[in-house]
Amino acid sequence: METLDQSAAQSARHMREMAVSSHMLSIYALALMFVIATILPINMGVIAFVGAFLIGTLVAGMGTKAIMAGFPAELFLTLVGITFLFAQAQNNGTIDWLVRLAVRAVGGRIAAIPWVMFAIAAVLTAVGAVSPAAVAIIAPIALGFAAKYGINPLMMGLMVIHGAQGGGFSPISIYGGITNKIVQKAGLPISELTTAFVSLGVNFGVALILFFVFGGLRLMRQAPAGGGNAALGIQVPGYGTPVAVAAQGPQIFDEAEGEALSEERLMRNRSPDSVNAVNPGPAAGAGAGAVRTSVLTEDVPVTVQQLATVVGLVALAVLTLAYELDIGFVAITIGLLLSMMAPQVQKRAIGQVSWPEVMLIVGVSTYVGVMQKMGTITFVGDSVASLTSPLVVALLLCFVGAIV
Repeated sequence: METLDQSAAQSARHMREMAVSSHMLSIYALALMFVIATILPINMGVIAFVGAFLIGTLVAGMGTKAIMAGFPAELFLTLVGITFLFAQAQNNGTIDWLVRLAVRAVGGRIAAIPWVMFAIAAVLTAVGAVSPAAVAIIAPIALGFAAKYGINPLMMGLMVIHGAQGGGFSPISIYGGITNKIVQKAGLPISELTTAFVSLGVNFGVALILFFVFGGLRLMRQAPAGGGNAALGIQVPGYGTPVAVAAQGPQIFDEAEGEALSEERLMRNRSPDSVNAVNPGPAAGAGAGAVRTSVLTEDVPVTVQQLATVVGLVALAVLTLAYELDIGFVAITIGLLLSMMAPQVQKRAIGQVSWPEVMLIVGVSTYVGVMQKMGTITFVGDSVASLTSPLVVALLLCFVGAIV
């Protein structure tokens, strides 16, 4: 009997050792993914899909269906729908129109321009734009203002970044949606609005400090530009008055975007209400994509499509917050309605969906799903929790996320 007990104990110990080794293998594989994606220009999502297949099959003994069960279909739809909608909002000039309205509202006060950029970036991410995309849209405009009116460019850039991060945890944003869903799945209590406003408050506080550290008092003492009534234009070398604005999201690298841009030019040439011109500019070329120009002046008319886009963004917020409809389906539906108004422009918007970010997030999520089924996530959580207090664990996880 004692021999049987010893044998069972040895067998149990052996099983635990094998489980620990499989957990460590999956963790080492994840670390290796980060190293490869950092050293080589390879999307980590692609690596993660391969890692999920290899670890799931060879280490965990999982089948294909079990591996694919970790694919975040809802998150995939959210990412594609939101980035598709905002690509159209940028292409049809809606973002530039909103910037014009905001700049005109400050009446030429130079000190208010950084806060306008902070607010616009926050609004964009709050209603669903991916944070890097919001920064890519607003930063060229903001830095153009900084160059013309003697605003510290470092301060202006940081205002845009903190604005984007400040709005990034609203209930209908990408970050907020991911965080809230994970917390809910874990069965933990969460106040979505509290999370959103805390993020906005912290970033606003940091931005306020940066504003005064980098010359905000000097800007406040300056007289309004143009007597306080004229719109603030930007002079960019090689473009005259327009502002070079990087297109949102990655660019497609075949003839599809060229075809879409050609049709977009034809459509805009036929329309007397056109507000945007597609200008390849000096940055065009392989891998650079097209550089779209937008004129930030008072006398640019507003198109029906821009008004429809603003209505669509408001509807997105109302339908997802008040009626709790899926943000991915709602965003794609609004994007479809806008596409029917300008079918040629939507070809370019499809190419501007943030596919690298989509691949990165869904690939890593699928791999994490494999780790969850293996019990690795629980193993890591229990191991870390046993080392120190929960608050220190939360701080360590924050540092890990920042480093990654």
